[in-house]
Amino acid sequence: MKAAVLHELGGVPRYEDFPDPVAGDDEVIIDVKAVAVENVDKMVAAGTHYASQSLTTGFPAIPGFDGVGALPDGTVVGFGLPRPPYGALAEKTVVRAGAFAPIPEGLDPAVATVLGTAITGMSITTAARFVPGETVLVHGATGVAGRLAVKIARLLGAGRIVATGRDSGKLDDVLALGADAVISTAVPDEELAQAYRDARGDGYDVVVDFLWGRPTQILLGTLIPQSFAFPKPTRLIQVGESAGATLTVAAASLRTSGVEIYGAAKGLDAETMGQVYGQVVSWAQSGELTFDLETVPLGDIEAAWQRADSGGKRLVVLP
Repeated sequence: MKAAVLHELGGVPRYEDFPDPVAGDDEVIIDVKAVAVENVDKMVAAGTHYASQSLTTGFPAIPGFDGVGALPDGTVVGFGLPRPPYGALAEKTVVRAGAFAPIPEGLDPAVATVLGTAITGMSITTAARFVPGETVLVHGATGVAGRLAVKIARLLGAGRIVATGRDSGKLDDVLALGADAVISTAVPDEELAQAYRDARGDGYDVVVDFLWGRPTQILLGTLIPQSFAFPKPTRLIQVGESAGATLTVAAASLRTSGVEIYGAAKGLDAETMGQVYGQVVSWAQSGELTFDLETVPLGDIEAAWQRADSGGKRLVVLP
């Protein structure tokens, strides 16, 4: 079969022949239909993700730990965690029985690969207990996940949406998606702090944070009240770290601000995941939620893997 083959940590996968997988006991072969390539896939392949050792046990290997494909009987499923070295970026892969779930009939496999990113946006409700009418700050809104978070906040009934990003041109696009105000993070610290203050209105109820690092540190500083008062709580959901893996939190940023910080997985269990998945699928099928995709054939994986900017579109590989 043909596959995207990785020969070393930090390398670039190449389009090559690779032995077909053979199913063992309690395993099933998947004919791969579509695979979304995300930053986490590149981190795993580079050895910089905490799951790198478990997902890449030797070389040569095929990257990619989830995707959409067909079972031997033709049922289209979303699958995860193929057995190494058989990752998702190949014509075929092998997973344990049960490591897949049916994709709703009529849903494009390429679109189905991005549903997980949309579910991250649903952390507004699962982690932060969002109430319609509240103000949402999407911190890092120009990427694929951030754009979806803006759309989802609007669908959930946000009263006001503020979006941030480094690229002014892309922020204009985010306004068209439903944001009420945008903030450029590519400005000096005090200017950025003032922009947060100017845009917050009655306060940020929920922050979906794809950035962390410097912008979040500055944001937290602006939430410190200037007088003795009962602060309006701000529930910050930590999702990504595209602006930095660490930050310094001043004690006052938590002590008197009312800030509550959660991980994106807070509130998720099998029942809740099923509910939010169902809602995302319903929006996708009705056309209320759209996905910006760029599809490429598996044969173009080497060039596609090395792109520095997705232009706000999710890269989806079609074997």
